[in-house]
Amino acid sequence: QVQLVESGGGLVQAGGSLRLACAVSGRTVGNYVMSWFRQAPGKEREFVGRINRNAFIKLYGDSVKGRFTISRDNAKNTVFLQMNSLKPEDTAVYYCAATASTNAGVTAKDYAYWGQGTQVTVST
Repeated sequence: QVQLVESGGGLVQAGGSLRLACAVSGRTVGNYVMSWFRQAPGKEREFVGRINRNAFIKLYGDSVKGRFTISRDNAKNTVFLQMNSLKPEDTAVYYCAATASTNAGVTAKDYAYWGQGTQVTVST
């Protein structure tokens, strides 16, 4: 069983940066495609970024392209989300997700394992 624990959320002013981390335990993270999603109150869960197992392929949601960077350190069993130039509309709970399927895309249903989420709040 895979356990995911997110950290690094908090309150930041618009234009600032945060770095989220997702610690993976129970299995080797190198066996999984990893993604970040976010969910704001009253909205559906939104795809943020995806990284394949060897980190060669990265995908991003349109709303975060050029500002967010997903990365992974398989030796440390950790996945990261560097968020720069944050905007108030980035405010949400951010979730880390994992799947063993290399065909996984950018929809939440593709992912079997989820963390509990970490709150990111961007103030004006």
